[in-house]
Formats: sequence, structure tokens, C-alpha cells
Amino acid sequence: MKRSTLLWIIAFVLTVLTAAYQRITGPTYPLDGKSRLANQTIDYKFDRSHSGSENHEIKIKTDNENISGILQWKRFKTNDSWNQQKMKFEKGFLTGVLPHQPPAGKLIYKVVLVKDNDQITIPAEPVVIRFKGDVPIFIIIPHVLLIFLAMLFSTRTGLEFFNKEPNYKKLTYWTFGLLILGGMIFGPIMQKYAFGEFWTGIPFGIDLTDNKTLIALIGWIIAVIALKRSAKPQRWIIFASILMFVVYLIPHSVLGSELDYNEMDKQNKIEKRVE
Repeated sequence: MKRSTLLWIIAFVLTVLTAAYQRITGPTYPLDGKSRLANQTIDYKFDRSHSGSENHEIKIKTDNENISGILQWKRFKTNDSWNQQKMKFEKGFLTGVLPHQPPAGKLIYKVVLVKDNDQITIPAEPVVIRFKGDVPIFIIIPHVLLIFLAMLFSTRTGLEFFNKEPNYKKLTYWTFGLLILGGMIFGPIMQKYAFGEFWTGIPFGIDLTDNKTLIALIGWIIAVIALKRSAKPQRWIIFASILMFVVYLIPHSVLGSELDYNEMDKQNKIEKRVE
């Protein structure tokens, strides 16, 4: 096997592992677990992200109509009182509904299950779910594909160090181009559909998804400049590759877009007074 081919395989494996790690450790990945109520094991899976304009349905499989459930929820980071909704039992499932929220709005919720004199709350800590708008599939697919390819080429460019005769130029330009397309063109379009804003990173906010893309891009801008101006550009290219790898180990959607309900309530009160 040629060394170049081996390096591509290693880059692909590292990219897949990084993407999987980033996804499953993020705050929008579903939360699942098990608990016991009256000698019965209850499996649950709670979503932490909702797309679209509909309410969000919560379903828990109990296969026991003698188990009742109460869905409790309130707006995230507010002093709201807990809302309570009795869950309906149908076809083996207890079902409740969380009301739809504006883009980037979050609810915190939990479920209380009761059977006879036994009662449990699942999960142990309330779940936070973020609502977002629908993103067209023709935007999602190229964005995900281009970001994956940018990470793949970035990793492969760094691994070029181990080639007998390293040739960084084409790999660097491919990485830079893919990152521009996936992160700085399709990324903001995704953000606009999902949360109503093209960019919520620096200097307009602290959205870590936007900011880490920006950090990675700055690294590759330096690498591209080094190709043209530095006698030894490889050190900057390897730096950019390592920087992007580290940045993309940060879990997906950490410090993501978040609606400030308290500010929204203040604005609504002001508007009502004006009317």
C-alpha cells in the first residue's frame, strides 16, 4: 500500500471518530437511560433538540396503564413556575406535549411517573431542549458534507508531514476552499434557517459553533499566506491542521444560539405600553 493511501485512510478514520465524538457529546444529542418503578424497568429517551414549527411530543414506553405520568416544564433560565400536564396513555406509551418555542428558545423539562405508592422523576436532572426552525435538506446535505470534507482534508494535510516528499500546496488550498464553502457560506445559511440569524459568533455573540469555525478559518488563512510568503510554510500548515482538529473536538452546539426570555418579556411589555 502506498504511503499516501495509508495517510488518507488514517485521516478518514480520525475524521469519522472526531465527528462522532463531537456529535454524541454535544448538548443536543438525545438523553437516554433506565429507571425502576414498582419493580418495573422504564427505558426512556428524551430529545434535546426540536426542528420545525410543531409542538414537541414526549413519549415513554411503559406497557402498563396503571402507571401515570406528569410532564413538567418551564422556560429555560427564567423564574417561571413549573407547568404541569397529565400524560395520556395510549398503545403502551405515556405521551405529553411541550409547546413550540421561537427559534433558539429553550425549555427545561422532566417527567414524574407514579404507580400506586411509588413515584420517580426521570431523568434525575431536568432535560433542556432547544427549538429551531426547519432547515431545507438541500442546505443540510452540502453543509454537512463540506464540513466533513474540510475536516478530512485538514487532517490529511497535517499528515502530509509523514510523506517522504511532502507536498502541502494542493491539500492546503482544498482544505481552505472546503472550509469557506461549508463553514462560512452554507454554515450561516443553516444558522439563518434554524435561528433567524446568519452569524451569532464574534463580534455579535458567543455561539461556539460559529466561533470555532472562525478560529479554524483564521488558522488556514495563516497557512495559505505562509505558502506564498514563508520559506518554511509547513510549520504553519501543520499548526492550522492541529488547530482545526482541536477546535472540532469541542462538542457540537456547545454555547449555541439561545433566546433570552427575560429580555423578550421586557420588550413585549414595552411594546404593550406603546400600544
